[in-house]
Amino acid sequence: MALYDSADTSLDTGASLLAADPAADAELARRGEEFVAALWGRGWQPADVVRVVRRELGDAPVCLLAELIRAQAPRDRVRGRRWRDQLAQLDEVLADAPPRPDRFSHATAVLELYRLLLRLPALEPLQDAPPHRSGRTNTAGASGGSGGSGSSGGRMLARIRALLLKAEATGFPEEAEALSAKAQELMAKHSVDEALLDAAAPAPDAPGACRIGVEPPYEQAKAVLLDAVASANHCRAVWNEPFCFSTVVGFEADLEVVELLYTSLLVQAQSAMTRAEAAQRAGGRKRTKTFRQSFLAAYAHRVGTRLAEAAGSQVTDALLPVLASREVAVTAAADRLFPDTVSTRLRGVSDEAGWTEGARAADRAQMRSRSRLPSE
Repeated sequence: MALYDSADTSLDTGASLLAADPAADAELARRGEEFVAALWGRGWQPADVVRVVRRELGDAPVCLLAELIRAQAPRDRVRGRRWRDQLAQLDEVLADAPPRPDRFSHATAVLELYRLLLRLPALEPLQDAPPHRSGRTNTAGASGGSGGSGSSGGRMLARIRALLLKAEATGFPEEAEALSAKAQELMAKHSVDEALLDAAAPAPDAPGACRIGVEPPYEQAKAVLLDAVASANHCRAVWNEPFCFSTVVGFEADLEVVELLYTSLLVQAQSAMTRAEAAQRAGGRKRTKTFRQSFLAAYAHRVGTRLAEAAGSQVTDALLPVLASREVAVTAAADRLFPDTVSTRLRGVSDEAGWTEGARAADRAQMRSRSRLPSE
């Protein structure tokens, strides 16, 4: 009853009974693994559940969840590369797990976790995009859960990651712009190469989907930024506000660069916003929530405009039919997953200084288009 009753008294009673009976530990763990398996059947993935548990319950129960997921994994069916990447990330959580508390505290945390898992609703089921052809194999990525597509694609994505990491680390806006511009060139070439490969294949790949966390604060502006990155890279993004993620639908090569570019731009935006706030405080203004919200909203809007310009400059007449076919496939896949979507108005954008500084930051961080793509 403690799992299905929201009262604190039943939680305390259940935890006391479990703490007094060590023989119940095995059954408690077995039930937890059943709850995890049931979540997979309702469309959840490991990273999704970790985000919700961390937001609702804190870091300590995430370790309990990671133990359950890892214990259940050997009995699970074969999953795709993104799923395996998410399981690998749980190893880092377990490596930093704190010592187990007393039995009563542990039992209380377990019951709170199980209560949360049981009330999570069903989500749209996702699957990885099919693996690439021509003898290429998918490999686990080195950053952010993103993978490479075989030898040539893997080298390309490694170069993109390295450029974006340098752009994030530098304190010089001009250098960040140049590094980001080079990364966008490689991203465009990577996407074009994959599109042409699919066009030449007898049976083109189908779109897949992945979920990308969109965490508070200022999650609306972050969701707009992710949507802009997805649209510029031939993908569709649908935001799930209650559970803090967006589902991105697209072809595998494009999904990979969306993950990379969104993460990098978010890091650059945070760094630029910190510098802009410091300048505002030096002028006598206190930090405000509206400044940050307006900053990120303007950043997302301006990034979207410039990404669209950069993407459009790479389209040739020969590529138009290929991209049109892929866009139809992506739109159809997104509509199947999300037949009923609504638009959301961005709230809290009222600070003129924040908007101005955010637009300037996007101009510095975003990529310039190039008339000619470099060879790899």
